[in-house]
Amino acid sequence: MNTITNDIKDPSLASEGVRRVEWAARDMPVLKAIAERFEAEKPLAGQRITACLHVTTETANLLLTLKAGGAEVAICASNPLSTQDETAAALAEVYGLQTFCIKGEDNDTYYRHINQALDIKPTLTMDDGADTVGIIHSERRELIPGIIGGTEETTTGVIRLRSMSKDGVLAYPIVAVNDADTKHLFDNRYGTGQSTLDGILRATNVLLAGRKVVVAGYGWCGKGISMRAKGHGAQVIVTEIDPTKAIEAAMDGHEVMTMDKAAPIGDVFITVTGCKDVLAERHFAKLKDGAIICNSGHFNAEIDIAALERMATKRGARPFVDEYVFADGRKTYLLGEGRLINLAAAEGHPASVMDMSFANQALCSEWMVKNAATLDKGVYTVPEEIDKQVASLKLDTMGLEIDELTPDQARYLSSWTEGT
Repeated sequence: MNTITNDIKDPSLASEGVRRVEWAARDMPVLKAIAERFEAEKPLAGQRITACLHVTTETANLLLTLKAGGAEVAICASNPLSTQDETAAALAEVYGLQTFCIKGEDNDTYYRHINQALDIKPTLTMDDGADTVGIIHSERRELIPGIIGGTEETTTGVIRLRSMSKDGVLAYPIVAVNDADTKHLFDNRYGTGQSTLDGILRATNVLLAGRKVVVAGYGWCGKGISMRAKGHGAQVIVTEIDPTKAIEAAMDGHEVMTMDKAAPIGDVFITVTGCKDVLAERHFAKLKDGAIICNSGHFNAEIDIAALERMATKRGARPFVDEYVFADGRKTYLLGEGRLINLAAAEGHPASVMDMSFANQALCSEWMVKNAATLDKGVYTVPEEIDKQVASLKLDTMGLEIDELTPDQARYLSSWTEGT
């Protein structure tokens, strides 16, 4: 009999969830190899992990890897719309994890779920967006003495954590998994690029070819979205605050301009900056009739939804699409309540890129346990040996071989005496 406390939408969805989790596992061979070793070695024995992540089939495979390593795991959602209820049911009813997440949960439920997941008194935290860390430091400080460390997977979360560290308030060490090459070069770029457009197309069924797609932000996520939108035949416009990234966008073949100039000409707007009010009241006043706006950054603060609701009347147009009508008759369409469109209206990143991201999560958790006693409070980069290990394992599973340096080449590269 399952005596674990859970809060999920519908336990009867568990069998469907298991099938979906198993489907994702097919494309996660690196994580599978780690899970097999974890099962034999139990490197996380005695650890309690509170994971505040997007509850998807790929995430389920990470959580099962942590469980295989000997950890007790509690999971809650890192975004109110990112939970797959089938996956949550499988985690709770079949895999025996403490699970607190329901797709579409309101704000109060969202934070109650985080607190329920924290009630296991974690020794490790694992975040998408640092909400768990924020609550621990503001409301649950009694937990801090028992926490040895944590991991953070998103750009937004790392920004928050580095700010906490700079201000001297971060109370334990955290590994910035997002900074690993095998994470952001693939998950952020190819994962976000594909899944964001997937979410937009599922929500709207619009043709992107020939439309002006405005991408706010040209970090790795913005690069991936721009690349995929261009591949669909869209005319891509990039807005940026960083001059170097703006030059890069221009040399990648995209138009570059301010959001004020893009607002009246864009057809589809995608924010992916990690900042707030990227689309604001002055931009809404300029939007053309029928403009579609959405966000693929972690928080819905990128779009000033409060201003939009002050300016226009709202009604539902179709699932994950709200129509806003301005006083002059113009209409604009907000997707997924301004939350992560790739998870609100689609299924998130494909398993094959999450294989590397979650391999980093699992291995960094193991590293944290091994090294916690010697680590100071602060944000740490992923150890290079872990990053390289994940890349090598992924390469092997793809059936690819690369060259190795000869001893003479290695000597040459480490020497300063040989020149022309």
